[in-house]
Amino acid sequence: MEVGDQRWRELLNQHDRLAKQAIEKHRGNFVKSTGDGILATFDGPGRTVRSALAFGAAAQQIGLPLRAGLHTGEIEVRGQDVGGIAVHAAARLMAQCGANEVFVSRVVTDLVAGAGLKFTERGAFDLKGIPGHWDLFAAAQ
Repeated sequence: MEVGDQRWRELLNQHDRLAKQAIEKHRGNFVKSTGDGILATFDGPGRTVRSALAFGAAAQQIGLPLRAGLHTGEIEVRGQDVGGIAVHAAARLMAQCGANEVFVSRVVTDLVAGAGLKFTERGAFDLKGIPGHWDLFAAAQ
């Protein structure tokens, strides 16, 4: 799909608005836009999964496929930004997703057990720059 610069900016603005709404609704913190992506933090993994699923559904309604990678772990606060291995792990999970998928690590599934969220096992993956094999799961509504 080709879109002009103005239409692309409009889509990115809609993308960011939808992201901020989903994040705010689930008590998250919008850290930054990464161009055609976002980085956010949450104080609980269940809210993170629900936010990503809500954002994905909203993005589909405007014709934007979403890919989200979710992991939980320690982060480094760097001014207004965040970093660390947990941020890199989430990015690597996202890289394994197809269009309209939300992938989570086993850590996330373990922490939200009993919360009514649904996951489908997607297999073990090697994530670039991160040691070990990672069991990944697709979250669903």
